[in-house]
Parts: sequence; structure tokens; C-alpha cells
Amino acid sequence: MKCSWTLDKDSTGILTVEVEGEVWEKAQKKTFNKLKAGLNVKGFRKGQIPDQMAKKYIGKDHICAVAVDEVANEALQEGIKEFKLDLVARPSLDVKEIDEKKAVLEFTCTVSPEVKLGDYEAIRVKKEPVEVTQEEIDAEVKRIQDRYADWVVREEEDPAQIGDQVTIDFVGEKDGVPFEGGAGNDYPLVLGSNTFIPGFEDQLVGVKAGDEKDIEVTFPEDYQAADLAGQAVIFKVKVHDVKYKELPEVNDELIKNMKRDGVETVEKFIEESKKELQARKEQQAEEKFTNDVIAQAVDGAIVDIPPVMIDNEVNRMYQQFEQRMQSSGFTAQQFLEATHQSVEDIKNQMRNEAASRVKTTLVLEAIANARDIKISESEIEEQYKLMADMYNMPAEQIKAIIVPENIEYDLKQQKAVDYLKETAQSE
Repeated sequence: MKCSWTLDKDSTGILTVEVEGEVWEKAQKKTFNKLKAGLNVKGFRKGQIPDQMAKKYIGKDHICAVAVDEVANEALQEGIKEFKLDLVARPSLDVKEIDEKKAVLEFTCTVSPEVKLGDYEAIRVKKEPVEVTQEEIDAEVKRIQDRYADWVVREEEDPAQIGDQVTIDFVGEKDGVPFEGGAGNDYPLVLGSNTFIPGFEDQLVGVKAGDEKDIEVTFPEDYQAADLAGQAVIFKVKVHDVKYKELPEVNDELIKNMKRDGVETVEKFIEESKKELQARKEQQAEEKFTNDVIAQAVDGAIVDIPPVMIDNEVNRMYQQFEQRMQSSGFTAQQFLEATHQSVEDIKNQMRNEAASRVKTTLVLEAIANARDIKISESEIEEQYKLMADMYNMPAEQIKAIIVPENIEYDLKQQKAVDYLKETAQSE
């Protein structure tokens, strides 16, 4: 086979493969035998027709046309191997020439784009220092108080305050007509929780048990129900009662109520809370540091991403969205209907994030190649073992699902990130 490769624009090019000689002859013979076996000719049993007669019925042109299917994949793989092409989409095939002597096949291929890296080794990022404040410790203590607090009914003459819970009936009306989903009975609403649309809770500050009040609010412009977005409405509200939160005293008995192993005193709770806050903030600082380093490397690179790569990533993101919806007890279709959106609307919202993800992946891959990062078989095996432990599955079962090439690719990406982080912290 003779191959040639011409790169055009948008990382798309033409791979031309000329198939002739023994390879083409075998393909035609194999095709002829298949077609002959399916012939029905009066006076002959199926499959027993003489070759010369069968060729007249089938025709040389048809044999050649069908024989292309026998050699197309082999021809494509030959070209990919010769020019080391990294395809990012299924290529299309055009037969430019064909006869009994040869077939000239043209594959339109989209390949992974060239990445022009910036000076990623000059990136310097400082990891933010981490400190647990007294305010944060106090907030943890307050959280436990809130957890075991009691709601106490206020006296009838006492008005509601921010932080109080009011039990209400409400009916929402637009132009004097109740709208769907705008009513509720005996609804416990904590003022200041921002549970309802902006302005609703503020207007309930000062109400007392037994009060009735009309609340005028305007739905946000981006509200999920299109027929209410940006619309002014009135909620007719009746207040049943007003309750305030009575916090328990902070003592060892309160801490024991948590039933947390090894934590039975206020002192121990504060000690453990500080450790957990420290660990959490260190993790957040590490994630921010990592993201900042990667962002600078990506921003400094130039790459013209083929649209098909972004389309593929959008489709992957939408599949993940469908899975998240299903795990939460809804279907994607139910979400679309509730928000008055189409599949394309959701995908369009994902497009910028998809482009960012693709560029990040390409840049990290380019850095791994530039640094000649290698992954050993033992590293791949270790990763399989970690995954087996994580998912409580036999390693062989994991291997049947995830091929080693994917593990190797992910480890290369991670090592590229590790290199960027190490360099970014150097003086």
C-alpha cells in the first residue's frame, strides 16, 4: 500500500491510500466468493454456479465496489501507523479510483491538534497559607447548638425576627389568578434562610401569629419557569405561629448527645473540630493551588481545537448530566420539561466548559510528551489494585472494563500536573 497525508485546516486532512497488487487481488477474490455464495440462478444449486457465469451476473464493477469494504480498515490502519496519526473522530471515506488493478481511497481525518506550549516552566504560584480562626471554631460550636436547638412558640404579641420560623399558608397569584406550584399549607419557613424568592422573607419580618398579609414580589429574570420569569406576583399569606430557636447550653452533656467516638467533652470537640477544619482548608488550598497552576499553563498555550472534539466532550458531559438526574430520582426529560428547555439548550450551556476541558487535556498531554513522561507496567498494575480496593472488585474485573492504555493516559496527565506544581513552587 502507498500512503500520503496532507493536513488542511481545523486539524483535518486527507489520508490517501493506494491499494493494489496481492492485497487488492485477495480482497476481490474474497468478495467474489461471498457474492457468488448468495447467487440464485435457475438450473444451479446455490453456491455451485461456475465462476465465469457468476462473474457475468455479479459484474466486475460491483465486485470492486464491495471489495473496498474488505480493505478499507486495513488501509486506514496502515496510514495511521505510517504517519502516526492521532484520530479524534471517525474518518469519512471517498473512493477516488477503482478498477481490477487498484483502488485509491481517500480518508478525511480529524486529528489531535498541535499544541504550542507557553513557558510553563516559568509559572510560579504561591499556595495560600492556612489558618483556623476562632470565628470558625465558634461557628462549629454554634452548628452543634443549632442541631439540638428547640423551636419555642413566641407569645402572640411578639413579632417575627430574622432567624425565626413562621408557619404559613400561602397562595401565589399573577394578575389575580393562582399559578401552578405557588401554594402551600402549614409551611415552616425560617426567615433569612433565602428559601423563597428574594423579597418574600423580608416582608414577613414583624408579622405575628394570626396575621394575614399580601406580599408583592418579582420573580428573577432567570427563574426556571419561563412563564413566571421576571413577572410581578402577589402571595396571600396567613401566619399560624411564630417560633424562635432556643439554643442549648454548650457543655459536655451536649457533646455526648452527638454520640461521636472519642469525643465526649467540649474541649475534645473543639480539638477535633480544629483538626478537621485544618485538614479541610489545606485540601481546599491544595485544590486552588493546583487549579491556578493548570490554568496558567493552559492560558499560556495556543491550540486550535477541532469542533468535533468539543462536540464529543459536550456529549460526554450531557451523559453525565443524565446520570446525575437519574441518581437524584429524576430523568433528564423531567428536568427539561420543568425548566422549559431543550436538549440543545442544555448542551449549548455546556459548550464553554467543554472547550475548556478539551484544551486542558490537550495541554497536559503536550506537557507530558515534552517531558517524555513514561508510565511503567508496575505503575499501571498498582493503579488497577487501588481501583479494585476502592470499588471492592477483583482487579481482573476492573481490567475487563478499563484498558491499560486509558490508565496510562490518566497517569501521564497526573504526572504532568505534578511536574507543573513542583516547578511552580520552586524558588
